[in-house]
Amino acid sequence: MGQIRVGTCSWTDRALVGSGWYPPGRRDAEGRLRHYAERFAVVEVDASYYALPSERNSRLWAERTPDGFVFDVKAFSLLTGHPTRQAVMPGGLPAEHRDPAVLDAVWDRFAAGVEPLREAGRLGSVLFQFPPWFRPGQRAQTFLRECAQRTAGWPLAVEFRHPSWWEPGQAEATVALLAGLGMTAVAVDMTQTLASSVPPVTPVTTPRLSVVRFHGRSTAWGTGSKEDRFRYAYDEDELAEWLPRVRRLAERTEQVHVLFNNCCGDAAVRDAETMARLLERDPAAVRLPRARSAPDAPRTPGPPPTPARSSSSSSSRRAAG
Repeated sequence: MGQIRVGTCSWTDRALVGSGWYPPGRRDAEGRLRHYAERFAVVEVDASYYALPSERNSRLWAERTPDGFVFDVKAFSLLTGHPTRQAVMPGGLPAEHRDPAVLDAVWDRFAAGVEPLREAGRLGSVLFQFPPWFRPGQRAQTFLRECAQRTAGWPLAVEFRHPSWWEPGQAEATVALLAGLGMTAVAVDMTQTLASSVPPVTPVTTPRLSVVRFHGRSTAWGTGSKEDRFRYAYDEDELAEWLPRVRRLAERTEQVHVLFNNCCGDAAVRDAETMARLLERDPAAVRLPRARSAPDAPRTPGPPPTPARSSSSSSSRRAAG
């Protein structure tokens, strides 16, 4: 039976910082992370989607958190084919994911940025959340294979935002593809009332890790502002629906990361606290690790990955377009 780690998809979100969840005296960068890590054993680094992570920050994160705490790092927007602001590009590079030289340079910077976490045994996974227009097909398969080649030795998790990946007739092929590449399939909870809703399926594609991300069930998911999309607080019954699913995942994988992405005010941390409490009192659930005393997370074997060079960038360019 695997460990279940519960956390949120940010600890620095402006709405959370302004909610009062962090107590006086612990509202600076170091204090916030230490306060969070005393209560949870995993967090997703959401900021790395908007700007490339830095080696300095990754080193500080590892130093400021207890043994056993892990970070799931979200891939930079350019690496998953999302629009990227020119202002966050390194060295004046154009924000052009179709340029193989740009892709190589950005991959190099991203790999360097997460390496301190990996060296410290704190890299829980790298999350590739693909855009809604990323659909099943040969180009997508090629793109996923090249991502796997560039990140050899990393724990990878993939979230698809187009429901066709998990439709009857396609789901088995999706599971086989991710399993063959050693990528964890991310399960999601979101509203099921939209044409774009991804179903709450829970496939297991790697023995090491399963990931569940709770987006909230706002019906403004496809159209509203960021606040509208994530303004949702789960009730206990909604979270309890997931207990058997999470338990089954833990029976088949070494770790399960349960992450709340409804980052509006303190909703995500409150729901994460509730989920942890429900799991701890559920006699059939797996014991959660405690952030202060958990053993070191297993280090990822092998040397640091060497990002693939432009020999494969041309097909990455086509796949992301």
